[in-house]
Amino acid sequence: MERVPVMDKTERSSDSDLSAALARGDSMLAGIGPILGHLLSAPDHSLFSDEIVARVRGMLADLARQVLRIQAEATGKQSRESFADRHGEALAEHFQACKPLLSHCHALAVEWQLTDRLEADSGLDPVLSPLMQQLIADPDPAISSVAMAALAAQARCAQGQRRMELSLGELPGELLHELLLAWRNYCGEARGDSVDRAEAKLRHSFDESASRLALFERLLARTDGRIALSLEDAGAGLFFTALAIYSGQSREMAILSSHARQTVRLGLSLRAAGLEPRRIDEILLRLHPGAAPLAGLEQIDEDKARGMLLDAAHALGRRS
Repeated sequence: MERVPVMDKTERSSDSDLSAALARGDSMLAGIGPILGHLLSAPDHSLFSDEIVARVRGMLADLARQVLRIQAEATGKQSRESFADRHGEALAEHFQACKPLLSHCHALAVEWQLTDRLEADSGLDPVLSPLMQQLIADPDPAISSVAMAALAAQARCAQGQRRMELSLGELPGELLHELLLAWRNYCGEARGDSVDRAEAKLRHSFDESASRLALFERLLARTDGRIALSLEDAGAGLFFTALAIYSGQSREMAILSSHARQTVRLGLSLRAAGLEPRRIDEILLRLHPGAAPLAGLEQIDEDKARGMLLDAAHALGRRS
């Protein structure tokens, strides 16, 4: 008869400690949406010098203006910019109620903050990372051509983040759909045929496969994607895309795990993605030099780590 492995007390204790720490971190994550929404709506921002809030607000405002320009064109308005100026702030505030869109913009702002930090601390180019250089030079044209397209997309992303902007074309398909539903709701009963035409134009011109995140995913699928699980080789964008894929999480959650109070989630995510504890310790130390080492990780295998993250996701979903 096959023997069933039995966990000793030390293993059970380590699992319990990591699960409890993960739950504490997730309690903080559950409050991000409501808190961020409140901060974005606050008329006086003097008490909040947080760059993240300003960047999220800028991206939502830019998305609103892009939609309004297309709406103005469809309705025959003579001045698209003045129409966007009149309605931009109100539509951007309306978009704040779209939780998936808000979470996506927040994650992009956190990603860019880390990108900026890596450039300042290590001289890591925010566009052309060592791994990207390697992939562009790959002898396989199927890899090098996608890498070149991804490089151009990353350059556009860097330029957009510096301006606190986000192109509609860079949204994942399901988020563009959510944004358009929010826009419909904003227009209300006054929505006419021209708005429907504008929406149809937006949907028809949208090509998710050309977006930065889709190109990153395609690039990782054509290579050994785990090579991107080295932050200072891959850069933040590729790193978080790989972490999300190999740990079975959303990209937004993978990015939020880089926060100083989310070291347990990041450690478990990296373990679920197949990294050895020694490499995980190096990444955690690089991101959070003052953080204590993550105890008990060597007793967690990939499947166990993935299961713990899945259980935590279900619990977080119930609290959100």
